[in-house]
Amino acid sequence: MVSVHQVPDPSVRSAALFAVLSGGWIAGTVDIGSACLINSLPPHVILQAIASGVLGARAFHDGLGAALAGLLLQWAMALVIAGIYVTAILRWPRLGRHPLGGGSAYGIVIYGVMNYLVVPLSAAPFGPPVQPLKRLENLLAMVLFGLIVAVAAQLARLRESARRMAPGA
Repeated sequence: MVSVHQVPDPSVRSAALFAVLSGGWIAGTVDIGSACLINSLPPHVILQAIASGVLGARAFHDGLGAALAGLLLQWAMALVIAGIYVTAILRWPRLGRHPLGGGSAYGIVIYGVMNYLVVPLSAAPFGPPVQPLKRLENLLAMVLFGLIVAVAAQLARLRESARRMAPGA
């Protein structure tokens, strides 16, 4: 049997949707810019690199089509990552109490998952960077990603909506 607390009311669903869409889209887009700055590469090459996770080295020869695929993959991953954070806040509203700390910690988790799970299991013809400075720059980019998602959840007033759903949280 489903309790009333398991089905979010429309205001919670709206807040969650806003947080996922705005946080995911903005963080995903900023992440592309960060990758361009960190690697001194133009956006289309970064997007081809993202597409290479699915297409392999062929992505670097497929031109605009691969870049567009990379953009769609980037935004899809960003929305999933934002959705996980938002779901966690809905489940445990206390997680949203400190968005700067929570977002930073989430960014560190994202960095670990992407560099030690996603990239190694992908078809990309490269691995995570080995240079310490590049690793640090990538870590900081993921912290920024987590912060953007956390701030989007805060602006959506998600924690307050979730707290109404789960008294005592």
